[in-house]
Amino acid sequence: MTQREALAILESGQSVLLTGAAGTGKTYTLNEFIRRAKRRGRHVAVTATTGLAATHLNGTTVHAWSGIGVHDYFDERMAAMLSQSRQDTMRRADILIIDEISMLHDFRLDMVSRILQIVREDERPFGGLQLILCGDFFQLPPVNRSGSREGGFVVNSEAWQKLNPVICYLQEQHRQDDPIFLEILNALRAGDIRRHHAEALLGRIDQPLDGAVTELHTTNADVDWINTMQLEAMPGQEHRFTMETTGKTNYVESLKRSCLAAEELVLKEGAFVMCIKNSPERRYVNGSLGTVVEFEPLTGYPVVELRSGRKLTITPESWELRDGDTKRASLTQLPLRLAWAITVHKSQGMTLDAARVDLRRAFVAGMGYVALSRVRRMSTLSLAGINRLALEVSTEALAIDGDLRTRAEADAARFAHLVEAARQRATEPTSAAPATSDWSSRLAAMRTTHPNAFKPWRAEDDATLQALFRDGAGLVRLTETLGRQPGSIRARLKKHFGEDVIIPA
Repeated sequence: MTQREALAILESGQSVLLTGAAGTGKTYTLNEFIRRAKRRGRHVAVTATTGLAATHLNGTTVHAWSGIGVHDYFDERMAAMLSQSRQDTMRRADILIIDEISMLHDFRLDMVSRILQIVREDERPFGGLQLILCGDFFQLPPVNRSGSREGGFVVNSEAWQKLNPVICYLQEQHRQDDPIFLEILNALRAGDIRRHHAEALLGRIDQPLDGAVTELHTTNADVDWINTMQLEAMPGQEHRFTMETTGKTNYVESLKRSCLAAEELVLKEGAFVMCIKNSPERRYVNGSLGTVVEFEPLTGYPVVELRSGRKLTITPESWELRDGDTKRASLTQLPLRLAWAITVHKSQGMTLDAARVDLRRAFVAGMGYVALSRVRRMSTLSLAGINRLALEVSTEALAIDGDLRTRAEADAARFAHLVEAARQRATEPTSAAPATSDWSSRLAAMRTTHPNAFKPWRAEDDATLQALFRDGAGLVRLTETLGRQPGSIRARLKKHFGEDVIIPA
């Protein structure tokens, strides 16, 4: 199924599992559906099983949104213990999205469904919400920790059986463009790694790659040590960029833990960096690699030369923690991190230009597939080593996948009228998007009316802003006095006075 066909089914109001191999565009399709649903006035609760996955969608964890927290068993009194605002949020929602569904335990999906039934006073699965599950069961599975309740994939839950979601299985590959490498990944996915596949992978042991490349490791300790040592070994002046936040402390701390952005990002000229967010203007994607070549004189922001040779000034971006339609917290930071190393877990969802992968200590089935599928082709992959477990996938995931493929074919036939309409729309001509001018030109244009646009906030600027605001100055006066754009003024006031601050015109 194509992304466009899946969107047609999603927009029809069906509860859906959106799945497919790595690189088929699940997150892209999900983001497009969220955008369209909100444009139609639908209340969309965007959640994921991990905080990191939630930040990619500007959402929150499903555990926090539903109020089940880290509990292993459901108690009927849980619903009554929820705050009124939490219950209102759950009643107001039209659509619930849960991303990275492979990592959610079956019993927790049942808990989410049950608490929604109670709060919404509706005995249908999930209280009658349209449920969109997204993920790939060949990727990281639910983690069963010692002393906690053990569980399996969500397909084993009672809620899954009652909901019986439509299966949208994406099949177009948008990442890998190397047929031999794609064959290996598909064989790994099918649990059918042959000798020639293994030999091809072993042939990438210690293969040199052009330029600096990211190393993928299985533990945080290795990653932190490598990045720290590499930066300290470099000559040159350090440039520090401090994260700015808005919202209550507990929400801010939750967002920080869930995000790859650093509270204080330290860079030097020559530092190897990775983009950690998709650019709204599509200048870079989550996982784009590059080198800091200089720092812009006016703003101090880093100029990064991507592996493609393109040079970009990287400017701050924002991440949000949203609870349904309510923004609980936000943080603003450069969308960069040091890229000499990253964990396999944190690389999930990324497309890397090249990677050196160490799978000698892979400790769970699926880890090898996640790591290897980050790159586009075999020539951009180097292996430090690989163990047997790294070439295994869950036998249960294999059985689930077979069932999902069969169901997806039947569902495609059942909704053929929607799919056909989507295909017809795909053949209609679309107007070309206007070209985006380069950053320097846009910045110069902005500064004709807002001379301090995108300049770092100084302590004296903050003092002036707070004093004027306390004296009753409105947005127009603040904008003119400080020479900054209205959006920057609003964000700064929220930082100092809270997310609910009322800003007069």
